[in-house]
Amino acid sequence: MTNIHYVCPHCEAINRFDKQRLNQQPKCGKCHQLLLTGEPVELNNNNFDKFISRNDLPVVVDFWASWCQPCQMMAPHFAKAAQALNGQYVFAKVNTEQAQQIAARYGIRSIPTLIVFKSGSEAKRVAGAMSAPQLVEWLTA
Repeated sequence: MTNIHYVCPHCEAINRFDKQRLNQQPKCGKCHQLLLTGEPVELNNNNFDKFISRNDLPVVVDFWASWCQPCQMMAPHFAKAAQALNGQYVFAKVNTEQAQQIAARYGIRSIPTLIVFKSGSEAKRVAGAMSAPQLVEWLTA
């Protein structure tokens, strides 16, 4: 039995469950909502650090802005990749206009920028828009 920790995207409670239950739609022990929704989670200055550091699954973060046309074009592809890799990765989004401290901390100079965090640390990054198949290939390569 291998337990993993997962931060609830709804109430931010830290849940622990057997990794073999990933495909059984586990629910949060606190708010009882689905943990693995397959939808990107909105992160901000208040929840970013906890979400990145306490999830045992790798977290893919899309740093974006509302005025960025490539960001807008990539959004549905990011959501599609989140569905395809649900249970293997957690997908999240950070609006760089609202979370400027986080963007500055990670040296975000161009958007969209994607960063994969494993065990709270940056594992890899890429700048520029990608399609869903390109995202999946980049993550699973």
